[in-house]
Amino acid sequence: MALSKEKKAEIVKKFAKDAKDTGSSEVQIAILTEEIKELTEHLKVHSHDYHSRRGLLKKVGQRRSLLNYLFKTDVTRYRKIVKDLGLRK
Repeated sequence: MALSKEKKAEIVKKFAKDAKDTGSSEVQIAILTEEIKELTEHLKVHSHDYHSRRGLLKKVGQRRSLLNYLFKTDVTRYRKIVKDLGLRK
């Protein structure tokens, strides 16, 4: 279920603040979002895979925590990442 190195590097390049930024909140949220999309697709096919479902729920909770942190610290960065990833309807 893990993202390929190429896919992860592409996400880091798109959301990083500078060349060495790999762990900012935005990058972590973007990576988690991509992993959540992949797991969601997996679970559409394998509906009884409860271990993967638990992993999905953990990733959703982790992303929610990062989004809450970003909202508390810098609302403009929060709004930008939500818009870029299309998280809100």
